[in-house]
Amino acid sequence: MTESPLRPVTLWQPDVRWTERPDGSILVWQDGPLGAYPDRISDRIHHWAGLDPDRIWMAERDASGAWVKVSYGQMLHRVRAIGQRLLDMGLSTERPLVILSGNSIAHALMALGAQYVGIPSAAIAPAYSTSAGEFEKLRSVRDQITPGAVFCDDAAPYARALAEVLTGLPVIAIQGAALSLQDVLATPVTAAVDAANAATGPDTVAKFLFTSGTTGSPKAVIQTQRMMCANMEQMTDCYAFLRNEVPIILDWAPWNHVAAGNLVFNAAIYNGGTFYIDGGRPTRDLMHQTIANLREVPTNWYFNVPFGYEMLVEAMRKDPTLAQAFYRPLRLMYYAGAAMARHTWDALEELSVQATGERVQLATGLGATETAPFSLFNTDPNAEAGCIGVPAKGITLKLVPVEGKWEVRLKGPNVTPGYWRNAKLTREAFDDEGYYCLGDALRFAEPGNPAKGFFFDGRVAENFKLSTGTWVSVGALRAKLTDALGGLARDAVIVGEGEDSLGALLVPFRPAIEALVGQAGLSDADLCAHPTLRATIAERLAAYNATATGSSLRVPRVMMLVQPLDLDRGEVTDKGSVNQRAVRSHRGDLVAALYAGDPRVISGKKG
Repeated sequence: MTESPLRPVTLWQPDVRWTERPDGSILVWQDGPLGAYPDRISDRIHHWAGLDPDRIWMAERDASGAWVKVSYGQMLHRVRAIGQRLLDMGLSTERPLVILSGNSIAHALMALGAQYVGIPSAAIAPAYSTSAGEFEKLRSVRDQITPGAVFCDDAAPYARALAEVLTGLPVIAIQGAALSLQDVLATPVTAAVDAANAATGPDTVAKFLFTSGTTGSPKAVIQTQRMMCANMEQMTDCYAFLRNEVPIILDWAPWNHVAAGNLVFNAAIYNGGTFYIDGGRPTRDLMHQTIANLREVPTNWYFNVPFGYEMLVEAMRKDPTLAQAFYRPLRLMYYAGAAMARHTWDALEELSVQATGERVQLATGLGATETAPFSLFNTDPNAEAGCIGVPAKGITLKLVPVEGKWEVRLKGPNVTPGYWRNAKLTREAFDDEGYYCLGDALRFAEPGNPAKGFFFDGRVAENFKLSTGTWVSVGALRAKLTDALGGLARDAVIVGEGEDSLGALLVPFRPAIEALVGQAGLSDADLCAHPTLRATIAERLAAYNATATGSSLRVPRVMMLVQPLDLDRGEVTDKGSVNQRAVRSHRGDLVAALYAGDPRVISGKKG
């Protein structure tokens, strides 16, 4: 597809500098200072509400399917009323607002209303409050931040969690609570709101975002106004077209995650854009809603996880009019959460050219909850798929050699001051020079030349050794293996710690498998055991192994994961990222079966 023209879009032209230090570490940064940014996100709300109060800020579908829209002027008015009521209720940094809700206009207004008067909010993964378990993660969240009130769109699904964990706290809800959102919005605003807003500044805690808790209890990561505002300027420096083109965003990803809750959510406010809440998700039951929305919303900046793009590719191949509706207004596609398979990348380019005659650029980067998250980004259209680029303006990247890998550490205005009420964890997260230790490893796209960017080289904690002492780079291998399987698996859990060879548990991609076997409606077990699927995987796996060099890359045996990954056990986040160690720990019986000659094992040995 490289011969097809690339759709013009104004992006940064980074001037990357670096230095090698005597201790073996390397510092990498962009030349020049980061541009000016406001002291608080509410400064941008005031700006757009004053400049164009009728401009649409956010929209969502109501029960009838019609779009309900809120303008910047309306948003500011409602945010101030909410701020007044929360002040009246005695909320503060020590008694923040907990939000138990999916994405909604009401959710957004409550979070911004709290933030406007210096009260942090904490959006909690709905699964923490609706699962059938004992709410261990929700209890941990409660104990860490000691909330002063709770907001729910609808209190009914959270009734048990409210009664058993968030006991006695005042509840605000659209329905199902004594204090309704409509009553809150009717609160007369006093001078106290203006005083509270004026008192906020760069160091004010805007929100708490919790890590996934896949390696323990969720951790409350402090998000300051400086972090979010600096990160928006870093993002806009990169996506330079947003300075002159209003972003039109359609997004489903949950706001309790940093990519959606900070980057995508704030991108609209910072640049005066419109955020359409996508009620769909990349699942068999809800993807049709996303498709319907993409037909209507002229999205020019689109974010999704790789699995979402895979499902979108399947839909666009069946319906060229969908591809035309999607690509025609699009300026840039962005993905995060997992590696993008080469075949998905190629399919997106192919469909773009078929629909418009141009390639629409697909890009990715690297960040974390602790970095707000925008940290590294790739805008080189000729870079190999999976390149995560170079540090954002204002960030210094520190690469530290650890066991043959480059461990990532970061310093910049977008980095968190630490974890709420946990000085020990905060100390452990930073090195002696104040760099945040991301826990990821990188490899050079071009050895010795940081200006060409980097590839993700796995989580340091994910990697392990074979019995031979050979290190396995899990992140890189997952991408290679899933790419080799040609779309039949959307991810792979790499196993083999302490063994003499590797294995993998494959997360099936049902649409591609159904297309391969020519049968729909089979159970997951029957589909994964289908002889056509097994033969195809064996063939593709053998072909991959024939080109793999060394035991750290060859995967002689795989098995399909029939039982879905479990969100409650931390095997997968609600944005779709797979936690390798959690799956290996919880699926020990399957790992053992891989090495015991189980008939479910698919062999990919050469010959």
